[in-house]
Amino acid sequence: MDSRMFSPRWEAGGTDWIAAAVAGFAAGALLMVLELLWAMIIGSNPWTVSYMVAAIVAGPGALNAADFNLPLVALALVIHYVLGIVFGMVLAAVISAFHFDANPGMAVAAGAAFGVALYLLNFFGMAQFFPWFSAMRGWTALAAHLVFGMAAAIIYWKLERHASSRIPAR
Repeated sequence: MDSRMFSPRWEAGGTDWIAAAVAGFAAGALLMVLELLWAMIIGSNPWTVSYMVAAIVAGPGALNAADFNLPLVALALVIHYVLGIVFGMVLAAVISAFHFDANPGMAVAAGAAFGVALYLLNFFGMAQFFPWFSAMRGWTALAAHLVFGMAAAIIYWKLERHASSRIPAR
């Protein structure tokens, strides 16, 4: 039996950073697709969330775009993917440090907790600096962040190579 299963203490190292980046990127892509589908289902502008994300860098003027705006959507994609990769790496560091990668259930539970924390950070903490995100608070944004966290966790768990199987750095 894997002794890591019963070791919930912090240990540095052991994170597979490539798997973490891929997991964050893939989970971010899933989140974006879900956001677009949800907007289409409820009949709202499918680009509103993209313009809110782009406004982080472009400023609040980006929120005034009504129709499809390629530069703003491209900027939103870059920001969204960079944040997805960064958050995927943070999640992977936590998962590997606390050995939540011992089995998929533990990884998904850690991802769900991370998704809730990320929701709180984005829509309550960061909304202090980017107040337009306050309008998105609610169960749909929480569910989307849960999906992101759980997807990133299970993708990382699936792709992760344990330290003993990695190619040593030169």
